[in-house]
Amino acid sequence: MSTAERGAYGIQDSSETMALRVMDPAAFPSRRDTEPAEPGAAAPEPVRKPGRDRYLDLLRALALVRVVIYHNFSWTWLPIVFPSMGVMFALAGSLMARSLKRPALSVIRGRLRRLLPPMWLFGAVVVPLMLLQGWGPNYDHHPNWWWGELAYWILPLSEPPFGDSLHTFGGHLPGSWAEQISVPLWYLRAYLWYVLLSPLLLKAMRKLPWVTLLVPLALAFFINSGLVDQSGRLMEAATDFTTFGSCWLLGMAHQEGLLRRIPQYIVPSVAPLVLAFGYWWLMRSPVDNPRIGHDLEAVPVAQAIWSFGAVMLLLHLSPSWERWPKPLERFNGVISLLNSRAVTVYLWHSFALVLTEPLIDPLWSNSFFYDHLQWVLASQWTPLVLAVPLICLAIVLFGWIEDVAAKRRPRLFPYPRRAKGRRGR
Repeated sequence: MSTAERGAYGIQDSSETMALRVMDPAAFPSRRDTEPAEPGAAAPEPVRKPGRDRYLDLLRALALVRVVIYHNFSWTWLPIVFPSMGVMFALAGSLMARSLKRPALSVIRGRLRRLLPPMWLFGAVVVPLMLLQGWGPNYDHHPNWWWGELAYWILPLSEPPFGDSLHTFGGHLPGSWAEQISVPLWYLRAYLWYVLLSPLLLKAMRKLPWVTLLVPLALAFFINSGLVDQSGRLMEAATDFTTFGSCWLLGMAHQEGLLRRIPQYIVPSVAPLVLAFGYWWLMRSPVDNPRIGHDLEAVPVAQAIWSFGAVMLLLHLSPSWERWPKPLERFNGVISLLNSRAVTVYLWHSFALVLTEPLIDPLWSNSFFYDHLQWVLASQWTPLVLAVPLICLAIVLFGWIEDVAAKRRPRLFPYPRRAKGRRGR
């Protein structure tokens, strides 16, 4: 599915476009490195082992929440206020650069182990449902290709196939239900390619940092210039890769300390100009859907520029909280839950939003709701309110696979418990 097609959707992603996003869906936040002592130097004082970087946790959680809200409301101003997908890829790039201090092959294997099992579990549910509703080898009149493309549900080097118009479970779901549910899969494809190429990207970053940072942006301009045929799986992957490549590399540069080497005034001075250029590019682009206006998710070049500028600012701030500031302490539980189940929330949130339709539709036949609560049934907030408990149910039913993939003890609902003695504080 092209980026423009994803951007035109209402109850879906992003395109984000999970990604989410953001979001690194299978990531742990980075930790500050300590320099080894020089031979013969005095022994340093014991240093307390840093905990999680709560600032990065906050960004990841905000990216996930923004993805869900965008797919429910399709508010085109949301990606401008907070470009979730650029943020999610930047956080993933930062984590990948930190991990590549170990042998590259083992790091890539570890990332795939965290990414693929949640997707396999998702496919184990979605693919049989599509087969049950008419999807099959003769669906697109290419039976041989259909069987081969099923391999992308195992290793998403390209976007896994799905039926864009199927039967509707007796009219309870829209015909595009499978397409809406499968929207987040583009993120897994892009993430996989970034992971596979990260050892080369990191080497290039260390040798030619600014050139490497700007190459994806230059390629985004070229691919979307009209000189290149963008149809086909290869170009879809290339479009997404170049759109968010500079964000991934910014995360790597942040982890490597490259951004700290430039004068402090540079980023706050340059980033607003980058954002202004991205907004100008968006405004001059043709509108695919006049009803919703200019949508950043549907204009890859504008999204690449805007995300690059926004991520620059967010990483420039980078306070690296080991503990929450007092105003944010109350949100620790929700933020920690979202971070520990980022892949699950990203993959299943579209499924939850689609399932709200058969829950709401029967209420129109209820005389009480029809006479007194039509405003509730017609409100865009109602699907979101219903989707939240469905997402929590998905966390309980499917989230444990993230623990298994990370070689942790499986938990059904990893909401952190309040420490004893702190209830009254």
